[in-house]
Parts: sequence; C-alpha cells; structure tokens
Amino acid sequence: MKKLALVVILLLFNLEIVFGQDQYIFAYGGVQVKQFVNEIIKLTGKERPKICFLPTASGDNAKDIIRWYDLVHDLSVEPTVQRTFEIGSKNQKVSFQEVLLNVDAIVVGGGNTVNMMAVWKAQGIDIVLKKALEKGIVLAGNSAGSLCWFEKGITDSRPVKLGVVEGLGFLTYSNCPHYDADKARQELYHEYIKTGIFKAGYAFGSSSGIIFKNGKPFKVVSTSIEHNSYFVSLQNGEIVTEKLESIVLK
Repeated sequence: MKKLALVVILLLFNLEIVFGQDQYIFAYGGVQVKQFVNEIIKLTGKERPKICFLPTASGDNAKDIIRWYDLVHDLSVEPTVQRTFEIGSKNQKVSFQEVLLNVDAIVVGGGNTVNMMAVWKAQGIDIVLKKALEKGIVLAGNSAGSLCWFEKGITDSRPVKLGVVEGLGFLTYSNCPHYDADKARQELYHEYIKTGIFKAGYAFGSSSGIIFKNGKPFKVVSTSIEHNSYFVSLQNGEIVTEKLESIVLK
C-alpha cells in the first residue's frame, strides 16, 4: 500500500509538471470592492491567502494603500503592499521576485497605465508577473489593473485624449475598462476594433468583470444587475456588442 501511495503521489507530481497549474486572471472595472476580493480568495484555494496589493499605477498613493488595508481588514487574508516608488537597496532588502512569487494573489490598483507599464519593464516586474501566473498565483486588478493583462486597450493615461496602451499580453484580447463612463470611450474602442488596431475584446462597466481561466473566460461577475461586462467584436464589417450574463455577487 505504501508503494502504491508513493506511485500515486509521483504520478500526480509529474502530471502537474506536464500540464502546469490552472492560471487565473480576474480583470474588472470600477474600484476595488469586497465582493471581488472574496472571489480572489476563493480562486487561491487557501483559507487565509497572502494577497499583495501593487499600487504602481497611482505612484504608490498613500490613500490607495490605506483603502486597500481598510477594504480587507475583516476578510480572511494576509494583506501586504509592494511599492515601486522610493524603493531601493537601502530600504528594501529583498527582490521584487522574492516578494511577488511568495504570495497567493497579486491585486493591481488603478491609475496611469502607461506609467505603470514603463516602471514594471524598467524594474523587471513584467517578467516576475509572468512567472507568478505560470506558478498559479492569482492575478487581478481594476482599471489599469485590468488593462495590464491584455494585449492592448483604451487608456486615458496621456494628456488631451484617449489612446492605446500595450499590456503584458497574458490575455490575447483587447480591453476597455470604464466602458460605461462616456460615449467617446465606447466609440473609440469600437473604431479601433473595426480598423484592426485592436482584436476583439472585453469591456467592463463599473463593478463588473471576468475571471479568466487558462486564458479563457470562466466566470462573469458583477455587484449589481446594472453593472455589466461585454464582448465586443467585428462581424461582417459591423461592431457587435454582446452583453454577458453575469453572476451578481452579494
């Protein structure tokens, strides 16, 4: 029996090496809310997961960090924050890799996506996040923290007008958070898909989002029937916007 148990353990271990762990990315619009953090907790499969908040897009804004701790203070999590500004060898003695690869989930906050991507690439955090995904660490985020996982998306990170931002490409679609914020954002997103600048993709209204499993939509959620996610594509030369049926979280 002991030999049989050992064989089973080795078989399962080898299967995990061959097939890898399931990879989850939870992208959503709006702001951080408790219902979505609870979904992240479930995805980790842990009773009290370690969840790291990455506020790069807001320049490590103190108010955002305080909001994060306030949001999760009564949830079953071990919350941490990884700053990227005013961080150096004098005040952080461990690497970004050591921090981010030793948690169960990483939540990226909103802010300036263009600046965030530049900082990540300069610091090698983009590579670390890819390793985190491959390791089975849950990746999540709102606004900039949604855009970053896709190939391209609509951003308001530059002066004067909306434009394009390139993400990490972990999800092979385009993305438009704040889809319900204004007509101009919707129209530009549609134009970019119609002209081939963007692939078909997913748009999120406030407090709505999609959990992707191994790169494919797995679960659509929202906090209200008024908040929705959409799949936007080009069919026969025309833009088609499909409202996705979502589970309303309590």
